[in-house]
Amino acid sequence: MTAVPPPANISTLMPLELVDKCIGSRIHIIMKNDKEMVGTLLGFDDFVNMLLDDVTEYENTPDGRRVTKLDQILLNGNNITMLVPGGDLAE
Repeated sequence: MTAVPPPANISTLMPLELVDKCIGSRIHIIMKNDKEMVGTLLGFDDFVNMLLDDVTEYENTPDGRRVTKLDQILLNGNNITMLVPGGDLAE
C-alpha cells in the first residue's frame, strides 16, 4: 500500500511546532493521574516539560472535584497525556 501525500494547500505541522505556536496562549493539559491543568503556556523543552503561568488545577477526588489556583507550575512531560490548545474548563 502506498502513502498518499497531503494536498499541496494544507500545511503540515510537527507536534512540537504546534505546541510552540501555543506559547503565550491558554492551554488545557490532561495528566496521567486524576489531574487537569489550565494555564498560560510560557515555554517547554524537547521532553515537553512545560512552564505554565496563572494555573488552575482540577483534581477528581472521592469527595468531589478539588480546584486549586497556582501562580506558576513546571510540569514533567512524562506525566502529560493530552494537550488541548485554548479554552478554560467550567468550574
